[in-house]
Amino acid sequence: MATVTSSRGNTDVLTARRTESHDVPGIISLFSPVTEDLFGRIDVTYLLELSNLALTICNEKNEVIAHAAFLDYPNWNITDQAEWEPFLHKNYTNDKCTPLNTLFVHLFVAKEDYGAGCSQEIVRKAFLLLPELQFILLFVPSAERLELDVRNVFERMVPVPGSPMERRFTLLACPRHRCHPRLYVRQARLEDYDDLMLIWTPQSETLKETYGEYLLVDLLEREGEENQAAVCEVGGTAVGFMSLCSEVNVSLFQECFDLGPFHGLCKPHPEDIPKVPRKPSVQGDKDESNQTSQEPEPVSSQNLEQVPDADAAVQKDEAVTVSQSELPVGNVTNIDSKGSAAPVLETDQEGDLHPVYRGASNVFCIRLFCIDEKYETRSLDFLHYAFNVFPDRDLCVILVPHHVPEFPLVQSFVRAVPSCTSRLGRELYVFHRAGLLTSFNVRKAATSDLQGVKMLVESLSLSERIWNDSKIFTEARRDPDGMPVQAFVAEVLDQIVGVSVTRDEMDIEYIRSHYSIEDFIHFNDYQQEEHGHLCHFVLNPAFHHYAKYFLKEILRLGHKSSLYYPIYPEYVESKFQHPCAHSLTSALHYMAPVRPRRQIVYPLQELGENAPSEQVSKDQLKYSLNHTNRKLVLESKVCINTRIVVVGASDVGISFLETLVFWPRLKFNNLTLISIHGLPGKDPQSSKYRRFLISSHCFNDEDYAQMSLCSWVNVVVGKMTGINRSAKYVVVSKEKKVPYDYLVLCMGQSYQALAPMEADISEVMSHRPQRYTEKVPPNHFTLNDTQDCLEAALWLEKNLIRSTGNVIVYGNTIDMYTTVESLLSLGIDGSRIHLVQAPLSSAGPCLADASLERALGETLAEAGVAVHPDSVLTQWGQGDRGLITWAAFTSASHLLHLQCSAFFSFAYRTLDYETFEAITDACLVFDGKVVIDAKFHTNDASIRAAGPLTKFSRRYYRDELTHSNFNSREIGFELAASMLSLFDSSPQPSSEPPEGSDRLIPIYRRCKVQGGVLPGGYNYLHISKPGIPMPLDAEHDQCDYGMEIVTGEASHGNYFRIHFSRYNMVDSITCFSKEPFPVSNYICLYGQHERLLNDLYYRWRAGQLTDLYSYFREPWSLAIYHDRFIDLQKELRQTLMSEQVPGQQRTAAEQHPEQRPGPPALREPVLRYLRLHRAQLPMYAPTDAYRLMPAAGKRDAGDNGVSPWRGSQCTALAVTGISVRSPSRGQGGSREISVRSPTAEGESRFVAPAGRRRRVPAGPQLYANAPRPATCGAAPRPPARNPAPPRTKGCGSGAAARGSPRHGCTCRILGGFARVCLHTERGERGASARSPSHLVPDAQRLGLKPSATVAVPACTGKRA
Repeated sequence: MATVTSSRGNTDVLTARRTESHDVPGIISLFSPVTEDLFGRIDVTYLLELSNLALTICNEKNEVIAHAAFLDYPNWNITDQAEWEPFLHKNYTNDKCTPLNTLFVHLFVAKEDYGAGCSQEIVRKAFLLLPELQFILLFVPSAERLELDVRNVFERMVPVPGSPMERRFTLLACPRHRCHPRLYVRQARLEDYDDLMLIWTPQSETLKETYGEYLLVDLLEREGEENQAAVCEVGGTAVGFMSLCSEVNVSLFQECFDLGPFHGLCKPHPEDIPKVPRKPSVQGDKDESNQTSQEPEPVSSQNLEQVPDADAAVQKDEAVTVSQSELPVGNVTNIDSKGSAAPVLETDQEGDLHPVYRGASNVFCIRLFCIDEKYETRSLDFLHYAFNVFPDRDLCVILVPHHVPEFPLVQSFVRAVPSCTSRLGRELYVFHRAGLLTSFNVRKAATSDLQGVKMLVESLSLSERIWNDSKIFTEARRDPDGMPVQAFVAEVLDQIVGVSVTRDEMDIEYIRSHYSIEDFIHFNDYQQEEHGHLCHFVLNPAFHHYAKYFLKEILRLGHKSSLYYPIYPEYVESKFQHPCAHSLTSALHYMAPVRPRRQIVYPLQELGENAPSEQVSKDQLKYSLNHTNRKLVLESKVCINTRIVVVGASDVGISFLETLVFWPRLKFNNLTLISIHGLPGKDPQSSKYRRFLISSHCFNDEDYAQMSLCSWVNVVVGKMTGINRSAKYVVVSKEKKVPYDYLVLCMGQSYQALAPMEADISEVMSHRPQRYTEKVPPNHFTLNDTQDCLEAALWLEKNLIRSTGNVIVYGNTIDMYTTVESLLSLGIDGSRIHLVQAPLSSAGPCLADASLERALGETLAEAGVAVHPDSVLTQWGQGDRGLITWAAFTSASHLLHLQCSAFFSFAYRTLDYETFEAITDACLVFDGKVVIDAKFHTNDASIRAAGPLTKFSRRYYRDELTHSNFNSREIGFELAASMLSLFDSSPQPSSEPPEGSDRLIPIYRRCKVQGGVLPGGYNYLHISKPGIPMPLDAEHDQCDYGMEIVTGEASHGNYFRIHFSRYNMVDSITCFSKEPFPVSNYICLYGQHERLLNDLYYRWRAGQLTDLYSYFREPWSLAIYHDRFIDLQKELRQTLMSEQVPGQQRTAAEQHPEQRPGPPALREPVLRYLRLHRAQLPMYAPTDAYRLMPAAGKRDAGDNGVSPWRGSQCTALAVTGISVRSPSRGQGGSREISVRSPTAEGESRFVAPAGRRRRVPAGPQLYANAPRPATCGAAPRPPARNPAPPRTKGCGSGAAARGSPRHGCTCRILGGFARVCLHTERGERGASARSPSHLVPDAQRLGLKPSATVAVPACTGKRA
């Protein structure tokens, strides 16, 4: 905040912040007649998209007082943006301005009388945010005079004599030293004590936490050769202090951090062994720690004291290489050390291999640092002095506690990657002497640079490809496919320290439709050629703090506005010659990960030519997308070094990590996952074995590939066997110790080996199941994840497929059915499979409907599978090799003795015993499960828990309700949201809880999903509301049961059941089909109103629906499956609740024939929605004035401004306020348009007969393309008040009367309160009008009233 006084003497407290999109109206209101004269014609929205920095000043009421936009090229079109530096040096005397340290003002506006104060505050804020920024320039036409109240910020730059620019423009400059003068740094003296105490005292607690117990007077007195102290002063007063020490415990740092990029902090020695093979115990490490340590040869420097501004260094003959530890994750093979003999590597007591550095120490450390907040942006001035004090040391390090936010000094340092087991408790930051050089220059690569590039990348795994791509640019500027390629190099004093290769991004429509790229850019403001694809990016770690400036220069020199960088899964990247392989990039931390979007599963056969373009719907390898653009490249995220350790790769744990990784404002550096099998989704080849288990449909292989968690998360493979709460570390597999600041337990419950009861059935039912404590036999399988399924399948293929032994599947969950189907698919004969059903638990039956159980029973009988109900395992026998050879079961009626070659157990699911011991030994409250409160807290403030392993505290009085009753992905998201408040002060995704909510269990709303393949090849899906499951018979007995619609039969493999609550909202769906179906589409139906589903209940009552599968494949439904449809719903409902839509006593066509039908407040959002998502929804097309742009790659050749829907086949799109009747077969006819007015007193319907068609205005008639006949049907008779079910004669065919998808109504509807009457009648009695009594209560619940309907002529099958 700053206090600004206007020219009239008014004083206001103003705040400078980065500009946001909602500031645009306020900025435009500040424009004056002088604005266009000074800056030209400005499109503010477009300018903000291109600005490297945009700042807005607001008052206490959040009103925009001033605004400035800065770009990295001149504000008038006087030269090409890539050529301004030589242009500037040619025409002006100042040669200190470089692309690294200069920005240009492209717009400055301020409220009247506040220009002077606001300009000073904005410039001060700009220099504060960008430490490398030294100059701010502004070109002003010579004919214009800058307002006097801004001249106090800028000074005129003198042009070269005879320059043509002298007559055209005046160049004004604001150097940094006018706002933040460079500090004078000298040796500290005891006389500085009083000045320093003024800084020390307010920061004493923070300094104590950061650096430990130090007395300022001791640090000042103990100066010597090894210990030095420095102060910076302003006007003779000390305003900052730094304590330096040359004694550094290098061996400790080498043990706890990956220091390969800095040669272990040692000087080179002939006996050094810098490269070691990777140990596979920790897989998929974070993007930095996952890489092979390589020895860098950074730029060496002489004594910088001899060189003004530290702008000199000595170039070495050896290559300047980059460490792969700075690059994102990928399968990088280690390069053996040069030399014929393999040296002996040192190991620690646990057997880990470490590099060996035998050279002298090359580092000094900053022991303590403090500075006045007003001058902290000049903190780097200390380092010039520090390196002069230790001229023989090239590296400086500083230790910072994990919980301390990064301050300006360490933002110029390189963070050393800690090992997962490092218990040092601090972050190590390293700075190389060469990082002080400011002659960092980026330019396009030339042929002469190839040798330097080769030396730079020679130790990288993809070095040959990087060099070849650089060579292609220098020779042909295009790759073999004709794609334009650009290569850039970064150099310091003529030595190449970085290289990057880019090309044009040609898959931009695919990216737009598959990733949430519009969270970062306004897509329509970008041209196709402005999108670039980052192929390679390599930078010496000594200059890592220049990475964002390297990216900025790539955008400027390449005339790009955005860059995209894909990360393919390891199983793709491991093939280095794969066409999708990209080199690893050290720029990943300066890019933003982009969330993938949920995709519609299109019925391509039904859509035909109206399907989305191939650019949108093509099937290609999935990848994780990272992005940066001009407005993001200089905006750094807040780095969070807090160590967050997640135990368990369950759906909850993955969702938690996903939320943190994609959180836009924060970058978590220390996320660690402890999992028995590492991250899921590593091996898609094993996905076929996932059929052994039922799926929750939370994540699949595509999701894992598009998240690329291995780029951001350290992964420790093992099982948690202990927790030390006092020392804050987790013991993994009884060996490794993984420290944490916050521990998150997400293990879930798993199937355990069940001990035989050895008792009769009456005694068995009174005892709790017991865990098998002996060594589990090799042919006993408990399947809990994909890896378990893969191992079981491989064992079966090796030992059982060709034998004749029996396979026993024992349990009481649905997983036993999916396992039986998997066994059958492996080729095991059904007669060898015995399905022994344990007594059901309190959770109820495995399947949602008894008819499905009967169908499965018939299928199992046909396959020869023996089913033994209500049996309990009492004994088993083991052979010589410890294998189970027989098993005995008991039931209420008889004993069962079976020969056994393989035993699958799904009868006992609980917390793993070793995990249970770790939790109880740590004294976490355990009451059958880990006890938590409503905010996921255990009795330890540093430990959270979530998922099926938890239960709520008994003080909530809801013991039966646990996290297992809710959607795991939602639980993980809410867990992350609850922790984000610890690190991010901005509003969180969860709304602020009301007072007293800590005594209530939170409400979760997402549906629970179960899906899999059951015996007989039946595809099964059950979507249900969250909560305690209830048998279907018990649901039927409830007074508020609602209604259900069922089509098909389970025995025929076309069963579809959809249940509606008493509010007519979908709250469960059950599918049981021989044919595969789009699960993700059906999940979108949950929670929707039946009216939104095209009047589903009415159509079912009218006998029009016989197959819900085909009904939900019809094109009208596709908008509901779109991932942005929920945004439209919210907007429409908000509009309905916030605005009073004018009532209509008469129909709109009767009152105002020239007006468009439908309330404009509801119509416009729908049109905007369709326009925005045209690429994904090309089957919807408004006509005439509201036509949409054609989908990418789908424009009609004959489209000359008419309606863009293709062909004459159309079905209706019913939008909130507008509904259109579908054309059908026949000669002539009519089409009804329902115009909803929530204030209408009733419902009336008028049909224009054939031959007397009423003229309809060219307003928003919305059509949706679908493969329908080209001609429209004959006009029907006016419908009866209470119509009978449609007859064959009325609809034209028997199939149509029964609701056949070919001829039935396929009208489209959008919005939560839409009115639809949308099937075309033909013949004498094709009536389908609805009585007002059938209206859904949505509008009534809002206090609104039913709709009115008018009719308009039917579609003629021709374009407008």
